[in-house]
Amino acid sequence: MSAISETRVVGSVGKDLFIGGKWVAAAGGKTFAVTDPSTGDVLCEVADASPSDGAAALDAAAAAQPGWAAVPPRERSEILRRAYDLLIARTDELALLMTLEMGKPLAEAKGEIIYAAEFFRWFAEEAVRIGGDYAVAPNGATRFLITKQPVGPTLLITPWNFPMAMGTRKIGPAIAAGCTMVIKPAAQTPLSMLALTAILAEAGLPDGVVNVLTTTDAGGVMEPLIRDGRARKLSFTGSTAVGRKLLEQCAEKVLRTSMELGGNAPFVVFDDADLDAALDGVMQAKMRNIGEACTAANRIYVQRGVVEEFSRKLTERMSALPMGRGTEDGVVVGPLIDEAAVDKVGSLVKDAVDRGAKVLTGGSAVDGPGHFFPATVLVDVPMDAKLTSEEIFGPVAPILAFDTEDEAVEAANNTEFGLVSYLYTRDLKRGLRVSERLEAGMIGLNQGIVSNPAAPFGGVKQSGLGREGGKVGIEEFLEIKYVAVGL
Repeated sequence: MSAISETRVVGSVGKDLFIGGKWVAAAGGKTFAVTDPSTGDVLCEVADASPSDGAAALDAAAAAQPGWAAVPPRERSEILRRAYDLLIARTDELALLMTLEMGKPLAEAKGEIIYAAEFFRWFAEEAVRIGGDYAVAPNGATRFLITKQPVGPTLLITPWNFPMAMGTRKIGPAIAAGCTMVIKPAAQTPLSMLALTAILAEAGLPDGVVNVLTTTDAGGVMEPLIRDGRARKLSFTGSTAVGRKLLEQCAEKVLRTSMELGGNAPFVVFDDADLDAALDGVMQAKMRNIGEACTAANRIYVQRGVVEEFSRKLTERMSALPMGRGTEDGVVVGPLIDEAAVDKVGSLVKDAVDRGAKVLTGGSAVDGPGHFFPATVLVDVPMDAKLTSEEIFGPVAPILAFDTEDEAVEAANNTEFGLVSYLYTRDLKRGLRVSERLEAGMIGLNQGIVSNPAAPFGGVKQSGLGREGGKVGIEEFLEIKYVAVGL
């Protein structure tokens, strides 16, 4: 992509806050810089919201809620469908925008735009399928009328690693259910959300239904909104540490919560697995989004009989991955989001090596400009290495050997997290047996990607609460009302 086209794409995006259907400057005119992680260059400045801006956004959402809840489901569905069509039509420019602010390779960014759009198509279909019930009481004297209504104004907080898809995964069901929103995207990647906001307005979403706050003061802006009481739901995707704090804040007003938090995904390869298929799967599970994903394979457990062959073949694949700016043709390994991410990945690799692990490829950060860490494979990783318990969030594949099925399951479950687990085996009985034993909300059985808008996404233990996507995704934005009808 040329510098001219990059400039045009960045320049086409609104840089202000979006409140009550209007683009407005932040209080005091404050702004902050959005940078390209592959170069460190400033792309643009966007509005830096203050607590007073947050209050204005919640005012707008609360005011719009009654009218929006009364909009027929078919109209909400058609808005989502139009937004889906616009996303698909503008895939190339939206992908370039995402690559510039986040760093992921352009081909992968295009894949995310298509994935993000699918949430709008899915929930456009679910909007007209919100059900209820009618029943006779056991004593025959009363009728039960069960309805579902929008929970009310919602607060949505999205992460930087999937800046478009994590937005549509929350916005889609909120629109379908009839909820208004205040959205805070990550400060590192606000441009994708701002572009999405313009598309929703173009698709006909009424003023005040979606309100967007870009800010460097996430806690200062969002905590008062959580404690205000008018918002009735919080949906958050991010770290477990921040999720815990938000849950404490939500407790005061007893807000409904959806939490998609950290992960520490095990990837288990049994000796009867199709090794080529397992290698394909681990490359998907490890290298999607440069490893900066909560679903990324964090610990690769390989049965001892095939661990040497698997390690050799994985190293061949990882060492061949081109690294560079995400806009360059053929690049697979783009930059990490910032210098702190590079430092964290480097410290986890160093800790593992200090404890006895061996580096087969990669292993150390690349000098700037940009925040690059090469694809890395570690073998002979000890069980007490920090990267077995902490999310790596980078392109590092640590391989640990195991002997028995019980040993693999015990090691895989030895974590406070439980978002996703992967396993490869040709034995159907073993596959189902181990799937049931693994403590995770999602299982990839002979598959390296589990995310799908039509399936429920979410984890157990400290990986979160609730589910996004699938038939249950819209339920997170609905309250059940029971009307007792006396005869």
